[in-house]
Amino acid sequence: MRFLNYGITPIGYNDLKYGISPYFIDAFFNFGSISIPIGLSIFMAIQGNETNKALSKQLAENESLKNKAIDHEREKQLILANQNETLEKQVSERTAELHKSIETLKSTQSQLIQSEKLASLGELTAGVAHEIQNPLNFVKNFSELSVGIAQDLNEELSRPEVDKVYVEELLHDLTQNQEKINHHGKRIASIVTGMLHHARTSTGKKEPTDLNALVDEFLRLSYHGLRAKDSSFNAKIITQFDPTIGKIDVVSQDIGRVFLNLINNAFYAVQLRAKNVKSADPTSKSELYEPTVTVSTQKIDNTIVVKINDNGTGIPNAIKAKIFQPFFTTKPTGDGTGLGLSLSYDIITKGHDGSLDLISKEGEYTEFIISIPNNQETK
Repeated sequence: MRFLNYGITPIGYNDLKYGISPYFIDAFFNFGSISIPIGLSIFMAIQGNETNKALSKQLAENESLKNKAIDHEREKQLILANQNETLEKQVSERTAELHKSIETLKSTQSQLIQSEKLASLGELTAGVAHEIQNPLNFVKNFSELSVGIAQDLNEELSRPEVDKVYVEELLHDLTQNQEKINHHGKRIASIVTGMLHHARTSTGKKEPTDLNALVDEFLRLSYHGLRAKDSSFNAKIITQFDPTIGKIDVVSQDIGRVFLNLINNAFYAVQLRAKNVKSADPTSKSELYEPTVTVSTQKIDNTIVVKINDNGTGIPNAIKAKIFQPFFTTKPTGDGTGLGLSLSYDIITKGHDGSLDLISKEGEYTEFIISIPNNQETK
């Protein structure tokens, strides 16, 4: 019975947790030799049970950690998704704002270009009036002469004996007058057409153009426009046009605008220097300084070169690099927009694949050099 009692002695949880029960050890030795396998089996079963419990606990803890990690990752993904959505919304809003800003800038640029064009046309108003006035006076005078000749002719034809020689002379004079009226009338029409052409928005279409005639036209208009505002101003104008240039493909409205801007600047520079000389020594004679503007054209291989030179105030080295920047100007407020040279540079370099260069010495001279490829030669 002692064997059985020892054999069935219960082993509690605490016995397993803190070691093997003394009852179990006592029973183990009282079984004798047969007790060894049984005891070992029971011991191993107990140890296996403990290991399983520990592993189960560890697995449960691992599973919990895994679930927490998954939840954390999901939370991160959700936060990231929300952030991406917010960023995409912000990018979309910024893009829309940028497109709106670009359109506003384009609109403003167009308005500024139109404003600059109107400003340059304003400079020409007096010059146009002067250029029209001269041929208009010729038309008026020759018309009056023609009326007198017609009256003489009627009187001669009403006589019983008509002097045919005299009639032929009168008819010859009348024909010459009509030819001169026609010539000067066409001159007026040409000036008006040119100004309307200049005022219109450029189509960007290149057409065969006589550059010599174009630059000469704007040279005269610019000079007379300046003299209309300041009748005391006089300048020497020198033209050196290469007759072999012929016509070349350019956008005449745009090239005319370039000529006008550069020539206006040239006359402005010589006028300013003349004023400076006079203010420095009011008693000095005008012979000490003669305002001079020289315009030349030349064909060099397949390139047409136009030079506009003045002996005015010159440009300081410190600002030469800025001279073609938009809105940069050395003129007083109200005298310039700062867009003329910038637009001219874009017209030549971007619109005609040419170049616009500057050579200047402060206090002595300035020369702008326009180079335009003559594509007519390759056609």
